[in-house]
Amino acid sequence: MKYKIFNEDCITKMDDLISNNIKVDLTITSPPYDNLRTYKDSLEWNEKVWKQIINKLYNITQDGGIVVWVVNDATVKGSETGTSFKQALYFKEVGFNLHDTMIYQKDGFAFPESNRCHNVFEYMFVFSKGKPKVFNVIKDRLNKNAGSKLTGTDRQCDGNFKKISGLGKILDQFGGRFNIWHIPNQTKDKGHPAVFPEKLANDHIISWSNENDIIFDPMMGSGTVGKMALLNNRRFIGIEKVKEYYDICIERLKQ
Repeated sequence: MKYKIFNEDCITKMDDLISNNIKVDLTITSPPYDNLRTYKDSLEWNEKVWKQIINKLYNITQDGGIVVWVVNDATVKGSETGTSFKQALYFKEVGFNLHDTMIYQKDGFAFPESNRCHNVFEYMFVFSKGKPKVFNVIKDRLNKNAGSKLTGTDRQCDGNFKKISGLGKILDQFGGRFNIWHIPNQTKDKGHPAVFPEKLANDHIISWSNENDIIFDPMMGSGTVGKMALLNNRRFIGIEKVKEYYDICIERLKQ
């Protein structure tokens, strides 16, 4: 099985997958951001809905598996909703670890702000079911001290300093990427109102899974996560309720 995709409601279909004992290694998904986009009237998105999805994600995730939840908040009457944080805390409530709070830094902004800084980022919450079984660090950060020996100390809880491990190691030209990822916005239209950047999906797939692992997207939109999963020799399961978006997925994955 290279991939299976379903034109169904994700809550109903996830129940079916769980009842058939399907387990996935990595979920990458981007749920609706409050009311910032419309999706062909496909989904009533509220707390009751996202809590059900999070519960089912816990049941479908392998021990050691990861969920990457890319999300942001609407601003209503001058205040950000904070829905992203509510969702993150609920993930912890059902049993996930909040393994990392990452930032997706975009290269532009959609809505200029007159009384606050322009918003150029989204949250990428990384949740793990127990200890993550995979982490393949992406080393593309240029080390300014490449070729020199590692030095430094780490401040302890009591305020004292302790020498860090690995002292004397020669630094490579490139070090591990930090948890703020600058990735250009996806500009090519895929017939979907909120196109997921291919590089963002690609780099999370590389980071949190190995070849032949099962990648899952319960709200797959135009199928970017599926496309990048197949290109990286992973298997893919996806669900999309809107027939128009589902048809786009079929064509992209066939290619």
